[in-house]
Amino acid sequence: MIAGNIAWSAIAASDLLLLGRRGAESVAAGALAINLFHAFLIFGMGLVTAASPLIASERGRRRHSVRDVRRTVHQTLRAALFFVLPAWLILWHCEGILRALGQQPDLAYGAGQVMRGLQWALLPFLGFTTLRNFIAALERPVWGLLIMLAAIPLNILAGWALIFGHLGLPALGLFGAGLASSLSSSFLFLGLLAVILIDRRFRRYRLMGRFWTRDRERQQQVWALGLPIAITLGFETTVFNASAFLMGLIGRDSLAAHAVAIQIAALVFMVPMGIGQAATVRVGMAYGRGDRAGVGRAGWLALIIGTGFACAAAALLILMPRLLVSAFLDLADPANARTAALAVSFLAIAALFQLVDAAQAVGSGVLRGVQDTRVPMIFALIGYWIVGIGVGIMLAFPLGMAGIGIWLGLASGLGAAALLLVARWTLRERLGLVPA
Repeated sequence: MIAGNIAWSAIAASDLLLLGRRGAESVAAGALAINLFHAFLIFGMGLVTAASPLIASERGRRRHSVRDVRRTVHQTLRAALFFVLPAWLILWHCEGILRALGQQPDLAYGAGQVMRGLQWALLPFLGFTTLRNFIAALERPVWGLLIMLAAIPLNILAGWALIFGHLGLPALGLFGAGLASSLSSSFLFLGLLAVILIDRRFRRYRLMGRFWTRDRERQQQVWALGLPIAITLGFETTVFNASAFLMGLIGRDSLAAHAVAIQIAALVFMVPMGIGQAATVRVGMAYGRGDRAGVGRAGWLALIIGTGFACAAAALLILMPRLLVSAFLDLADPANARTAALAVSFLAIAALFQLVDAAQAVGSGVLRGVQDTRVPMIFALIGYWIVGIGVGIMLAFPLGMAGIGIWLGLASGLGAAALLLVARWTLRERLGLVPA
């Protein structure tokens, strides 16, 4: 699960890497589009994440269940489709949305060009995520990793060809970067679907059989569990999106530096995120069979591993910031000097919040395993938006700390969310979240 998340982050990062060869302005425009797109993508991923604890709990109760697992996958895919249709309509107006948020007209126009190619990645990627949650709940996530690894060079090749006009293709610039991601997402979904239809251990679930059969009960279960997860992830993601828009108000160098630093921090975050996803499955299976001790072991072990990794990640960000930034920007180019310096300063703050970022990611995962999603949603609102954005705006503008203030606000918001989530996990038995 961790390796699969890192592979996906590498796919997302490759777009900015290629755009970085066009200059900081292209990176800034791409960052605006990607941030807006990810707000919808992460919400949708939260919705389809409901499949993981539902399938894990069912397998905990009945190890060889087939029909109920298939019902969950079908209804999760249908929920994704219901979500994507209005999302596409909104994303089509990316440029107007960014202008309304006060972004500079030329950057908003560039972001709109990226989005016209990128928005079509939403449905296939949510389909892939649903199928990936299915195979993960069956404790066979390696196929998702292999297909993601195959998609990395495909995305780079497609982006290189479509952005710059190689291999006989027209130079589509910013639009080409978005289109390459849509092609890669389609490859992810179709590749994993082919594996599931061919592999005998997956084939027995007959996932494509009776797909359009109405199942109101399971559809309601998916939305009841998935919607709070979606809103929780939406709060977390949109706080980072809002920070990008606030950076755009500060200046182009701050926005480009933020895009680079947040991409590096996001790559590091894939590890605790993967640990949290694995914990959802392991905790969910113990929860399904009524094993209170097993729930505790799986959850605490995940928290220990996640926070242990965070300490190592923080050291990396402190010791090697310029090397990491150099992957996105040409440090020898004087035009990038201001952007690079800001990115390095942002990474220093990112190092400070690694521990709490890991704790909140894994804490959310273990609570999902016991199908506790509504209260963590409230914690996300408090931590990310009330504390995080509130502190960030106060430090950045009235107190004049600019981009540094925004990043300190993010750190405080993650810390508040982590404290609340870990406290709830610690009190899980007293709160009646696990079987007595």
